[in-house]
Amino acid sequence: MDKQTILKHVDHTLLLQDATWGEIRQICDDAIAYKTASICIPPGYVKQAKEYVQDKMAVCTVIGFPNGYMTTAAKEFETKDALANGADEIDMVINIGWVKDGKYDSIEEEIRTLKAACGDKILKVIIETCLLTDEEKIEMCRVVTDAGADYIKTSTGFSKAGATFEDVKLFSEHVGEGVKIKAAGGISSLDDAEKFMELGADRLGTSRIIKLVKNEQAEGY
Repeated sequence: MDKQTILKHVDHTLLLQDATWGEIRQICDDAIAYKTASICIPPGYVKQAKEYVQDKMAVCTVIGFPNGYMTTAAKEFETKDALANGADEIDMVINIGWVKDGKYDSIEEEIRTLKAACGDKILKVIIETCLLTDEEKIEMCRVVTDAGADYIKTSTGFSKAGATFEDVKLFSEHVGEGVKIKAAGGISSLDDAEKFMELGADRLGTSRIIKLVKNEQAEGY
């Protein structure tokens, strides 16, 4: 798989708490130059970033991030605010405690509420796989499918671990038709990126792939 094919599936990500506009702008420039799927940035920078990239790049942001235990009403407001500021895609975090409580109906209703707010904009649902059992992951594949979300996503990158090959394979076996998969967190090599895609990931949430490609180019001179 060539590098450009991989890059087309990357959500070029910067979500660190101390991220500055200068760093976000560099993310924008690199995403445009390398033709990634989107940039994934904090909500507070969405308006500025969208004004900067205009229609040259999709802007993705995160909702209920990273812990997911905000109320549905708060997440809905965050989502509508982000869309009003120009966001093209939304990555929401579920209430993981609700999974442990078996409140799958409540999770499904929350996802439906945010998808209604998104309309035709893409909604990705982060389930934080490192905190769930395989049985819970399988049940969340069903919930995300039934709720009408566009993607199921492995991880925030802010918990105990990120994406694993096993989890992406499990998603591929259990998500319904029309639901795509995003692997995120800890994707540290082009070989790993390629394997995640071969296992069924359509998007890769990573800050490292462009850095790797840049280093290869730098070494090629």
